[in-house]
Amino acid sequence: MKASLQPVVGAIAFCMALQSLGMAAAQEQKPSAGVETSGQAEIPQSGKADGAWSPALTGERRPLYRVRKSDVLEIDFTFAPEFDQTVSVLPDGFIMLRDLPELYVEGATVAELRAAIKDAYATTLHDPEVTVVLRDFDRPYFIVSGQVIHAGKYELRADTTVTEAVAIAGGFTEEAKHSQVVLFRQVSNQTTEAHLLNIKHMMNSRNLVEDIHLRPGDLIYVPQNAISKIRRYLPTSSLSLYSTPTQF
Repeated sequence: MKASLQPVVGAIAFCMALQSLGMAAAQEQKPSAGVETSGQAEIPQSGKADGAWSPALTGERRPLYRVRKSDVLEIDFTFAPEFDQTVSVLPDGFIMLRDLPELYVEGATVAELRAAIKDAYATTLHDPEVTVVLRDFDRPYFIVSGQVIHAGKYELRADTTVTEAVAIAGGFTEEAKHSQVVLFRQVSNQTTEAHLLNIKHMMNSRNLVEDIHLRPGDLIYVPQNAISKIRRYLPTSSLSLYSTPTQF
């Protein structure tokens, strides 16, 4: 009896071994988690310009205001009101403080300016308590130029994206090239960054992930499309082919 069962037991063991080998091979053929194998092109991400990562476009969305020329500052001393004063930032970036030499303040934040004034008066006052208020300053702005209804300079009052800025400027004209809108952003005094946006694709796909948030001083340029550039050189009969193409 035992001798007759041995071939059966051996066959079962052999089948189980084959099944285990098949499962191991299938697992090796499966792609590892997190790896894209569809072969699709990489989706562009916000903050990338021509495939290169852009620190300016992905930086702080609401940077602190920095003092500029012609700003008016109100300086108050809590325990020494006789030193209270209102000063203007001169064209060279300095301010004139009472009983002290000129102090360079251009480019400083309000917090940095308060600390600098406190240090400047430390030899005159013991641990002065200083408050600095911006009374008049250059309001944050953005500029929209090119093929929009109302090109110009606008105050940046709230969180605004490129598409929202175009809408504020009245929208595109009929001659606008929606697929090549350019955002210019000054990174430093010597460097300006340009980022190309396909507004047409964003609107058609109903996906505004690439819609960049503006920063003060940004310039949006909407170029002219190719048809409008050559329109003046085309005869009137040919223009109808482009102005009313649905009738043909």
